[in-house]
Amino acid sequence: MYKKIAKILYKIFTPAAVYKYFLSISPMYRRSTGKIKYVSKNLDTINIEIPLSYKNKNYADSIFGGSLFSATDPIYMMQLIKILGDSYIIWDKYSSIHYIRPAKENAYASFVFSKEEIDNIKSGIRKNGEIVWDKKLSITDKNGGIFCLLEKKICIADKFFYNGKINNPHISIN
Repeated sequence: MYKKIAKILYKIFTPAAVYKYFLSISPMYRRSTGKIKYVSKNLDTINIEIPLSYKNKNYADSIFGGSLFSATDPIYMMQLIKILGDSYIIWDKYSSIHYIRPAKENAYASFVFSKEEIDNIKSGIRKNGEIVWDKKLSITDKNGGIFCLLEKKICIADKFFYNGKINNPHISIN
């Protein structure tokens, strides 16, 4: 459903505008309480804010850990889908979060892919057909103090390579 809606929106708005304005109001993301604050034109940088509010405050008066995690969950994958294009299959393979201290104020995260990273991803896929890309992220206060650290492993495969693996029962999928 979201893919169909996005296709229509991309005809009217830039991908950056779709991510910034429409992702924040989509039911799947709105429930996380995260807000998209900035999206670069080429989508290599996305900044979010997770405001402390009655919607995500836990018993200890800090942001519920699930809100911190869910507000960050789709961003890297969605960035790569748009940056790399339709020739790739992309999904989250693994995520973990390490809580450092309670988030008793608004939290922030910046999702960045450098040109070098994108070039390395493409090179790895050309060489192997698929790769698992590691990304780390800090969720911080406004001054950079760390609330928690997130680690993501994102599986990225050439669409033809992936379809060949999926249709061959003798090959395991990473």
